[in-house]
Amino acid sequence: MSEGFILLVEDNPDDEELTLRALRKGGITHRVEVVRDGAEAIDFLLGQGRFEQRDLGQTPKVMLLDLQLPKLSGLDVLRRLRANALTRRVPVVVLTSSSEESDIARAYDYGANSYVRKPVEFDKFVEFVRALGNYWLKLNELPGSSRPANL
Repeated sequence: MSEGFILLVEDNPDDEELTLRALRKGGITHRVEVVRDGAEAIDFLLGQGRFEQRDLGQTPKVMLLDLQLPKLSGLDVLRRLRANALTRRVPVVVLTSSSEESDIARAYDYGANSYVRKPVEFDKFVEFVRALGNYWLKLNELPGSSRPANL
């Protein structure tokens, strides 16, 4: 299944590569778009700046959002995302190393759909990615994505 895409918002090149490897190893075939800071994430989602030619009719099936980002924090990205009618329904999985209770609470307060601490062990990360793919990319339905039962 390769319809739709995943938006990965990650500034650490090592974590980016680890996530991309885990997605491949977990059997996820969706296209992955990567942006590396909070401001770039907003520009991508709203079709601004270098992304002004992007088709805004295509929204991510899920966004994997780190919290510790340059220019604009992941929490600020989440708050802006939910305040905009164009992006408020994008499913967001906060994928971070933070286990701070205040980060978890604020992420949900700002509209995160899920909060996951990055597993340290690669095999556990692959398990997480496989579960992510099964739920967010295969089972979860977004508005406008339902198909007639006979198809």
